[in-house]
Parts: sequence; C-alpha cells; structure tokens
Amino acid sequence: MPTDNIKFALEFEKPVIELEKKINEMKEYASSTGVDLGEDIKRLEKKAEQLRKEIYSNLNRWQHVQLARHPQRPYTKDYIERVCSYFEEFHGDRLFADDKAIVAGIGMIDDYSCMIVGHQKGRDTKGNLYRNFGMPNPEGYRKARRLMQLASRYKKPIISFVDTPGAYPGIGAEERGQAEAIARNLFEMSRYPVPIIIIIIGEGASGGALGIGVGDRVLMLQNSWYSVISPEGCAAILWRDSTNAPQAAEAMKVTAEDLLELKVIDKIVEEPEGGAHRDPDKAAEIVKAELLRTLAELSEIPADKLLEMRLEKYSKMGYWNESK
Repeated sequence: MPTDNIKFALEFEKPVIELEKKINEMKEYASSTGVDLGEDIKRLEKKAEQLRKEIYSNLNRWQHVQLARHPQRPYTKDYIERVCSYFEEFHGDRLFADDKAIVAGIGMIDDYSCMIVGHQKGRDTKGNLYRNFGMPNPEGYRKARRLMQLASRYKKPIISFVDTPGAYPGIGAEERGQAEAIARNLFEMSRYPVPIIIIIIGEGASGGALGIGVGDRVLMLQNSWYSVISPEGCAAILWRDSTNAPQAAEAMKVTAEDLLELKVIDKIVEEPEGGAHRDPDKAAEIVKAELLRTLAELSEIPADKLLEMRLEKYSKMGYWNESK
C-alpha cells in the first residue's frame, strides 16, 4: 500500500502510517547497507496488515466522515484524468458566469461517450478559494443543467460525481436564485431520457449534492457520506454546539452502509484498504469498472422504461403513515 505520498494522517490512522513508514525506512536501510532485515520486515508487514484491518474494519460514522474529507482524497478531476481516455471541459451557464466549483464536459470511458459533471474542491488554500471549497453557486447548477440537456439531445449517458459540503449559502447566490437552480435540476434530471449514473465520491451534503444527484443508479464510495445536512450543522441546530458532530453523525446514519439499508443508494463501491486517498490509481480503477458495468446495464433499457423506473425509484424512498 503506497505510503510515501501520505502527507496528512487522521488521528486514528497515525499508528498504521507510522508503522508503514518504519517498514519503508528499514527497506531503504537494508538496500543501502546490504544488511539482511528480511525477517524483521516481514514480521512488521504482517503486523501492519493486521493493524490496517483492525482499524479500517471498525470505523465509526464520524471516522467515515473524516475519511470522506481527507485532503488527499481523489476529487472529480482526479477520477476524470484516470478514467477517461479523452475529456473536453465546457464552461459557463450562458447567463452569468463560469462556476469553478462544477466541472463538466464530454468524456470517453472506453467505448462510451458520456457527459460528465461533478463538484470540484481545491488542494490548498489558493485552490479552494478558486473552487469555492466545492460549493457551487446557481451558475454552477445551471452550467450542469445546460450540459445535461445537451447530453439528452444527443443521447449521451450522464455521469455525475458528487462531492460537496453543500451549495454556497452566500447572499449573492441567494439573489441569483440558488434554490430555484437546484429545484430546476431535480425536475429536469428526473425527465432526461438517457442513463444517469450518480457516484458519491466524498461528501454529499443537502441540496448541494442533490442538485446534480438524481439518477437511475446511485453509487457511493465506501468512505463517503450523504445526508440532508452536515454533522456539524445538525449538531449546531440540535445541541447548539458543533463539537457534538460525532454524536450527530451516529444519529443521522450518514454512511454508505446506512444508506444502502435505507435504499437511498443502490450500491457501495469498495475502496482500497484505508481509503481512496491511500491509492488513488486503484480507487479510479475500481470506479471505472463499476461505471462501465452500470453503463452496459442501463444502455440495454429503453428510454421510456428508464424514465418509468427512475420515477418509481424515487417515489419509493422513505415511508409514511396516514391517519384520519
């Protein structure tokens, strides 16, 4: 498992990261000096493997949220670069501006020509300011809708990568119709007569995620989270203290396993052991295989049947009791 590129470790990851670094140091020392440390290295590698399994197979919901936010986790453009043999990005909503928090364009995934849209975060302070921390303005959702309409017109499948802490809540965004832009996308995405695949690759918060999140199949990476509000936001409302976010995450059931059980998503996409940030190439390989499988499956369904199944899918979410 690659460790040299790990520049940031979460608190619960530190024991295994430190042990892996020690193993690497021993390998370098053995290589440079010729000293035989083979048995010691094997013993430590076995210990590291056991430790990884122990840590990553027993994560609580808050730890899943932390992994979803890991600063080295692959973002939309990282997947596009690894999954697509060709990608041409489009810009602007033809109304106001080009929102850098939404990446969108035509891409080739093996033999499939697809319209790809997704949230995009930055890697550092400068990048996050440029990408608005992955929080789209109305023009971002309108850009996505413009290109999804284009995909519908030319019968191209749509793939949406979801990874946002929420739609941008600024005054300007509200003035330009943030709620209307998201609502319009929900309405339009329910009616496009082409396959739509949603894949949640990190954070899936509220309407910010739903604005490009209505589709025929909703896939979710193992260490992502998806909910009506962030754990911090929920904690601030219920307890007036955002430090209760771990407690809120447990109550909200935000993980992939929770949402599969609730039938909000259709499938959990496994990640490399320890999370996608530890091996982005392997993570992209897994994502690509799942996208190709789903594209092949949906491409066999007639457009009218696809729309019927999509509407039925969302009408079945949740349950209620009627009383007189």
